[in-house]
Amino acid sequence: MSRGGPHGDGGPAGPGSAGPVTTGRERRATRGWRDSVREYARDVRGSVRGPLLVIAGLIVIWIVFQGLDDKFLSPRNLSNLSVDIVGTGLVAVGIVFVLLIKEIDLSVGSVSGLAGAAFAVLNVNHGVPEWLAVIVAVAAGTAVGAFHGFFHAWLGVPAFVVTLAGLLIWNGLTLYLLGASGTINIDEEGLVASLTSRHFGNDLAAYAVAALGTGGYFLAARRRRSRYRATGMPYRPRGEIWMRTGLLAVVAFAGAYTLNRFQGLPLALLIFLVVLVVSDYVLRRTRYGRQVYALGGGVEAARRAGIGVERVRIAMFMVSGTLAAVGGLFVASGLTSASPTTARAAGSGMLLINAIAAAVIGGTSLFGGRGSPWSVLLGVVVIQSIASGMGLLGVQDAVQFMITGGVLLAAVAADALSRRAQARRGRP
Repeated sequence: MSRGGPHGDGGPAGPGSAGPVTTGRERRATRGWRDSVREYARDVRGSVRGPLLVIAGLIVIWIVFQGLDDKFLSPRNLSNLSVDIVGTGLVAVGIVFVLLIKEIDLSVGSVSGLAGAAFAVLNVNHGVPEWLAVIVAVAAGTAVGAFHGFFHAWLGVPAFVVTLAGLLIWNGLTLYLLGASGTINIDEEGLVASLTSRHFGNDLAAYAVAALGTGGYFLAARRRRSRYRATGMPYRPRGEIWMRTGLLAVVAFAGAYTLNRFQGLPLALLIFLVVLVVSDYVLRRTRYGRQVYALGGGVEAARRAGIGVERVRIAMFMVSGTLAAVGGLFVASGLTSASPTTARAAGSGMLLINAIAAAVIGGTSLFGGRGSPWSVLLGVVVIQSIASGMGLLGVQDAVQFMITGGVLLAAVAADALSRRAQARRGRP
């Protein structure tokens, strides 16, 4: 999909010109494969350089840890990795929605812990059915997000301050709910526990998801190409679409094969992929999603375009709170308990740091207006791969914290340098 406007990057032809200006992107759309390759090489030096560097870094991480411990790339460890990314990944998707409007939500870790605690207290201590306790826990996250959004959008309190206060408030409420013991064990055979323990053992399940994802991408790319071509906008050539689809198919079916060598497709991973698809559709294919990106590009411009800035801001914090609560239930599922004191439990500072790191490493900008839910998948795999590898090697938590912090700092610095380079080139 082109990132240019109706006239590409060059704009309309000026007075007295012999004809319309043909930009590099338009030449790629009309002159065929060789121009596409040259234009893609220019993209590699520009807008797609970041994701490619992250992928290269991920490959290096996997090679290093595999060299240090040959169990790292085993089907068992990779399957566990695909489940471990889900809790943090869901929280990170909510962070993306807030980052896109140039804000931040520091309360997501505490909201996740609150959701897990609320579920455990209702279900275990008060005998509320699991399905109802899940609804109440998720609704609590939505309400917390609306609370933050109200103070920020309508009262003008900076999001940093509001959510920092929320971090303390909801963490305190979690401790109060859990009581003196600090930990409530949930039913290991129950609904929530099965979120991370259930796998689809039939090999066809994983391969079907891989085929569905690859086919869906191909059809969406073809439809987008036809739509852009009909309106005179730059579009991808068929060859590039086939190349991208082929690469996606290799990754998807290799992943399906690896998962099937252990226990099959994890339910948690399937749910995470569905959330990514739905989130991406909302942001890229709906009027509301376009308003989110417009608000991230500039508040005043968004107001002049008739966008309800306050309404969009509140909605984004509600999405963040909801996904934080859902992510907290997945974390509680993996631990089969609700506890704010465990180093990797929902409510801990590491969940917040990992969620922000996953979003930023994947390519979502801290400066607003750039990013997508799919960026979370790449970022969270990097973060969890580091954690998994260091866990296999028995590296102490103190070192893990320092390494994760260093990776986050590097990602933010790269984002800032990218923005500065784009500003020098006169690009938004």
